[in-house]
Amino acid sequence: MRVLLTGSEGFIGGAVADALEARGDEVVRVDLMLPMAHGEAAAPAGTHQRDVRDAGTWGDLLAGVDVVCHQAAVVGAGVTVADLPAYAGVNDLGTAALLAAMHEAGVDRLVQASSMVVYGEGRYTCPEHGDQVPGPRSRAALEAGDVENHCPVCDRPLGWGLVDEDARLDPRSTYAVSKLAQEGYASAWVRQADAASISLRYHNVYGPRMPRDTPYSGVAAMFRSSLERGQAPQVYEDGGQMRDFVHVHDVARANLAALDAVVAAPAGHVAAYNVASGHPIGIRDVATLVARGTGSDLQPEVTGGYRLGDVRHIVASPERARRELGFSAEILPEQGLPAFATAPLRA
Repeated sequence: MRVLLTGSEGFIGGAVADALEARGDEVVRVDLMLPMAHGEAAAPAGTHQRDVRDAGTWGDLLAGVDVVCHQAAVVGAGVTVADLPAYAGVNDLGTAALLAAMHEAGVDRLVQASSMVVYGEGRYTCPEHGDQVPGPRSRAALEAGDVENHCPVCDRPLGWGLVDEDARLDPRSTYAVSKLAQEGYASAWVRQADAASISLRYHNVYGPRMPRDTPYSGVAAMFRSSLERGQAPQVYEDGGQMRDFVHVHDVARANLAALDAVVAAPAGHVAAYNVASGHPIGIRDVATLVARGTGSDLQPEVTGGYRLGDVRHIVASPERARRELGFSAEILPEQGLPAFATAPLRA
């Protein structure tokens, strides 16, 4: 199989490229090498340094390609309002330009990286009133230390549950809006181009080659960087936010399964899958496991701080990916997070 892989030198893209090449697939590596992710590093030999927003000029790269694996994106929650054009340009326009170029070249199969952030808040239930859909938490409540979502009927704190792929989509950050737009463009392209597409909704991905402590890196990397500086990891809210942390090697395996599935799928096929470990974990416990891996005695410091775009809990079900793609995670957070504490990171 000949695969064009965008974002091939990124944290996740690199793992996907390695997995594809290890099983004998031919990979056309493409990466713009954005400074926020790669610093001043140049594209390595064999990687085409191209801008996905200019994919209309990629005819030479798309020739003979069976399927595109689209990992290129600006990631993170969005640090300031000034980040809006970057997300809209690279993620939204870039995806639309790539799909148009694929159609022009006769390439009609796509796997693309999406994210659990498209759901917004997770699934919530009240023991008395059942499932509830809370609105965004207010700045005033967060400032007062009230981090929970409350039942709109009785006002008691809501419990969390697993979100499946049919849940309502309600993005709450700049990044989340851009990932939902990517899924929408892919769905429209499938109908118009008689194509097939799979979107993979990644949960919190961690592992080797993760970027170091930047506003665009994951929380596990930030905890590790704090420990390396001899500082206690800073945990927002009360540390009880529930998430799912999935190892990058498992994410690469999910991409291989999705690529095989979309190549074999009939025209008109559109699907989205949660890519998760299936083992929910609280953020304070994440910091504790990373600290354990470093051998540090430092304990997480719960600050009570918050980010307005964050949601309280988001934990999704991996069942559909297991059933339809044959994918289940092999590296669970209890083993993977301590090992991550000493894994090589991108400089």
